[in-house]
Amino acid sequence: MGMERAETWEAQAETWAGFDVNDFQRQVIAEFRANNGKMSGVFEGWKLTVLTTVGAKSGLRRESILGYLEFDGKGIVVASANGAAKHPAWYHNIRKNPIVTVETGTDTYQAIAAIPPGQERDKLFDRVITEAPGYADHQAKTTREIPVVVLNRIGPKPGEERVTGMGDWIIEVHDWLRGELEKLRAQVDQVIEGAAVSIERTPPDLAQQMRTHCLNFCGALSKHHGGEDMAMFPMLAKQFPALAPALAQLGEEHKIVARLQDDIQQLVDSFVPGETDPVQLRADLERLADQLESHFRYEEETIVTALNATAPAPTSG
Repeated sequence: MGMERAETWEAQAETWAGFDVNDFQRQVIAEFRANNGKMSGVFEGWKLTVLTTVGAKSGLRRESILGYLEFDGKGIVVASANGAAKHPAWYHNIRKNPIVTVETGTDTYQAIAAIPPGQERDKLFDRVITEAPGYADHQAKTTREIPVVVLNRIGPKPGEERVTGMGDWIIEVHDWLRGELEKLRAQVDQVIEGAAVSIERTPPDLAQQMRTHCLNFCGALSKHHGGEDMAMFPMLAKQFPALAPALAQLGEEHKIVARLQDDIQQLVDSFVPGETDPVQLRADLERLADQLESHFRYEEETIVTALNATAPAPTSG
């Protein structure tokens, strides 16, 4: 099929005297689009894609014509550059901004580009060279490890129902935690109301209810953040280098939230109706609520798209 040669023309063209690589690429892309991906001449029978990225330095849209494979329903492109010593420009672009547009001739979709690391990359490259052996020749030409890039579609394919993704599940967890914190705040409000009238207005078991609710909430929050720190964030950072700064910030926020929730847990555990100031406890809860809401929103803005595109929501039961 020759798809392994889809990046070869650009590297070779640079050696041709007087050859305008950019103009040639524009002509190839124009033919690709005009004929729904079916090429003629030297490209006849090739399976190609037009990959549109955002320039890492310029911030401008950049179009590249590349060889295209598909494994397990996901698009695959290879940053071989014909075995050149340096990674191609489009690869640097996706490391800075992984949101791309993929055109196959019959389908155009947005995707988030993942860079599988280590053994995962090696297994994927073995599949690539089985289908397109020319890429093995490219790897033999260079000492750099040629990256394989997985194009994770954002949203469902045409005609397919949307599948609930891991990002959707994260939002559901956040919403549950928001609700539990609101219940705890409501319990403290009951204490404040009772103290403002008379201590008899406060149900005798409310302090214990508050301690139990706080313990359950703090435990769930710690478990949620621990799972993100130990598994989810490292996985995302390896596949999406552009997300690494945001993930590092989220990890630091986890430490701040943990310290604050420890303080609140101690206040609730030592709360004595009629002696402890419930207004101060309510103020501390507000600080935790504000910190959590800011954290949740930032997390939802930065990683939900990547999670939805790469992993389904966990199944219950």
